[in-house]
Amino acid sequence: MTGYVGSIEKATLKNKYFRQVLFTGKHSQLVVMCLQPREEIGNEVHPNVDQFFRIEEGKAKFVFNGKEEHLVREGDAVVVPAGTHHNVTNASVTKLLKLYTVYSPPNHPDGTVHKTKAEADAAEHP
Repeated sequence: MTGYVGSIEKATLKNKYFRQVLFTGKHSQLVVMCLQPREEIGNEVHPNVDQFFRIEEGKAKFVFNGKEEHLVREGDAVVVPAGTHHNVTNASVTKLLKLYTVYSPPNHPDGTVHKTKAEADAAEHP
């Protein structure tokens, strides 16, 4: 595919997987995510990757460098600069968190689908 064309909002809301790569280019990657209630991505850092997040449904808590916290909700965007330790947690105890993220440059193998957080952890930390 030359690029990605489509309703990112619909694709994000329809997604039921923890992580699904929709498009991978030379300099960026588009990924949709769905976190279960209270589920978190886990503290991570991408030394050479900037990351953009947009929340489509639900509420999320972002923590930067273990101390700076931000509560965000539907329609909010978050940019995480390369080298920033960060974690994203679904702030709800009952509702799903649906978001999409853009990595620049790409961070996952093209076509990656992780149905659950456990599957993602197993693939990334064998």
